[in-house]
Amino acid sequence: MNLKTVLTTDTINLHLKGSTKKEIINELLDILVKTGKIQDREAALAAVMDREEKMSTGMKHGIAIPHGKSAAINDLVACIGISDKPVDFDSLDHLPCRIFIMTLSPVEKTGPHLQFLAEVSLLFKSAEKREEILKAPSPEEILKILTE
Repeated sequence: MNLKTVLTTDTINLHLKGSTKKEIINELLDILVKTGKIQDREAALAAVMDREEKMSTGMKHGIAIPHGKSAAINDLVACIGISDKPVDFDSLDHLPCRIFIMTLSPVEKTGPHLQFLAEVSLLFKSAEKREEILKAPSPEEILKILTE
């Protein structure tokens, strides 16, 4: 999977405003709706929140990967949001998050979903990459960091 095929400058927001998990998830969904990546916002929200109820998608190192599977999605879609301030996301390391990567995929296609999550989690093991992303001045720069 190539992140460039899933992410565009339109699906990256450098200044999320939300201060709670639900507000961040809604802002990320707004990105996907605005860019035409999802049509059924309610179904997408239900899928992501259902996944969050099972287990938080707050990972480690200030990263959360809210995701879900929905019949309303035809192909894997994703977006990235950076929060100006840390947000409590029930993370594995109990630290707040600033980098949020949302992905939604069709129920019947597990391959691309798992591949995307694996690729994203590998990228963020690097403290250097995380710092670069937090300091990136533009969506173009974030795409460059993620795809080089």
